[in-house]
Amino acid sequence: MNKWNEIWDYIKMIVLVVVVVLVVNNVVLINAKIPSGSMEKTIMTGDRIFGFRLAYGINLDLFGKQISKKVKDPERYDIVIFKYPDDEKKRFIKRVIGLPGDKVEIRDGRVYLNDSKTPIEDSYVPETPRGSFGPYEVPEDCYFMLGDNRNNSKDSRYWDNTYVRFDQIIGKAVVRYYPSIKLLK
Repeated sequence: MNKWNEIWDYIKMIVLVVVVVLVVNNVVLINAKIPSGSMEKTIMTGDRIFGFRLAYGINLDLFGKQISKKVKDPERYDIVIFKYPDDEKKRFIKRVIGLPGDKVEIRDGRVYLNDSKTPIEDSYVPETPRGSFGPYEVPEDCYFMLGDNRNNSKDSRYWDNTYVRFDQIIGKAVVRYYPSIKLLK
């Protein structure tokens, strides 16, 4: 009997560990590998990052049912992980540029918000962006996303469904842990 009790204790421990890992991985954290250069130099191709799923509230897809409860709105310049609006099976990572109600216009590579004469501060962009796009009127509960590597990013400018809805946001990118540790801003 003593041997069976010991085996049962191991089984309970293994089940508990599996449940904790599943909850952390599906409710709290996102562990992602960056597949493209669209966010360079902030995040490089091949980097591994952790995102925080609860940064803006609860936004889960459990057994085909969407559970969404907003606690906090994403802020301009947040780096977020989301379901690609043109194919929700894919995950993208980009920077929030346009908030609900914003007018976003890109002239000669510079981003202007709400008819401002001064472009936004974008020192995180590695090279001089090119092109003119917009204007875009960001709908309620939606966000306009751009990659940091603007000349090589498939982002809101090019999607059929231009905006990311709140319920498509999976979480906020927080830290790069490979190849070195870096807080993401």
